[in-house]
Amino acid sequence: MSAVLDPPTTIEDGSKSAAPSRKRRLPSAASTKRFAAHLPDDHSSNRQAELFYLQKQIQLQTQMVLILEDDSRIQGVIEWYDRNCIKVRGKSRVLIYKSAIKYLYKAGELGSAPE
Repeated sequence: MSAVLDPPTTIEDGSKSAAPSRKRRLPSAASTKRFAAHLPDDHSSNRQAELFYLQKQIQLQTQMVLILEDDSRIQGVIEWYDRNCIKVRGKSRVLIYKSAIKYLYKAGELGSAPE
């Protein structure tokens, strides 16, 4: 059993001994490093608008076209998203990092003509 759960022991003179003290672990430099995806959002209103838009497209199962940074196109329905990724169901199911997306639009809107 750990020292935290053990009751204090009584010494022969009737006084109680304290539980052994624990050493505090100081955070190392590696554990305090923060990644860009986990930094606090200064643009919370933009983030809320993004979440609302994505949720609406998921509910309506809207066909979307995603243009990636390398100018490739992916067309399909958004199934799921989180802070870093979007899952799209088209010809196949694809998980795309948001940082790889240049822009997206509804299929059938301006810009959806094949090149």
